[in-house]
Amino acid sequence: MAYPGKTIVNPLSGQELKFLRTSKDTQGQLLEMEARYPAHSKEPAPHFHPEQDEFFEVLDGEMTVRIHGGLQVLRKGDKLHIPRGTVHSMWNHRDHPTLVSWKVVPAMDTEQFFETFYGLAAEGKVNASGKPGLLQMALTMNRFNRVFRPVKPPYRVISILFWILTPVAWLAGKKAVYSRYLE
Repeated sequence: MAYPGKTIVNPLSGQELKFLRTSKDTQGQLLEMEARYPAHSKEPAPHFHPEQDEFFEVLDGEMTVRIHGGLQVLRKGDKLHIPRGTVHSMWNHRDHPTLVSWKVVPAMDTEQFFETFYGLAAEGKVNASGKPGLLQMALTMNRFNRVFRPVKPPYRVISILFWILTPVAWLAGKKAVYSRYLE
């Protein structure tokens, strides 16, 4: 379970998240984190958040953001609001780490989303690009489809495929969320 001061690390990407204020602390209104991106981090898959807004401020370093069909470079002190439903991706293109203040409104279960995916990565249950196997992905992405959606393949295709795969994933012993990642 996320709590103020808890830091989680994705060993594959090197990204660190430090929880400052959690859903529990704010009655679900806000999740506030500091994110540290390592030098030359990779661009994640374009995605959007169907029910949440995000607010970023670069505290140190620089970030590249793909949004509205173009690229922006954010520098120390720059702020960015990403409205719900806006396709985006962001990464650190520089030679030094970048530190970002990151707020998600409303919080929903975003903490568990990150704890789950970082936990899967820590246990080596993801491929080189950070994605779990298809059966795991079906359960976990169904569970968190209100806080994170990839752009490709289209959501309608994903939702049908994952609906079909869900019983198979359960039979294979998979879970959407593992309690050991939330400790």
